[in-house]
Amino acid sequence: MNSLRATNLLLAAVALLLVVLVLRPFREPDPVFAQSPDTDYFFEPGTFLVRAPDNSQQVYAKVVVDLRNGRVWAFPTLTPQPYPSDPIYNKPQTSHPFQLGRFALEDTKKFVPEAGASR
Repeated sequence: MNSLRATNLLLAAVALLLVVLVLRPFREPDPVFAQSPDTDYFFEPGTFLVRAPDNSQQVYAKVVVDLRNGRVWAFPTLTPQPYPSDPIYNKPQTSHPFQLGRFALEDTKKFVPEAGASR
């Protein structure tokens, strides 16, 4: 009788701990991030008619800024659609970028006012 009571007590403890384990995500849900914190590219919404710096091409393209180094890239889409497409071929297209220019992002750190300076 004593071992039956101990077994029931241990089973009740296990069941209670399982219920606590199952209910914990409802009480303290894990945070969900809308965007990965390691995103290093900014995709400009829409497409633009851009010209290569060497005047070799003028195409509709998706403009992308690399936030690590300030380089601005154009990914040709060939049409005003926001993804690469070729109206002649029914196959998925791959867009290879060409560089449009560069933003000197490092210069923004030169103009930080001193902490004690007032206006």
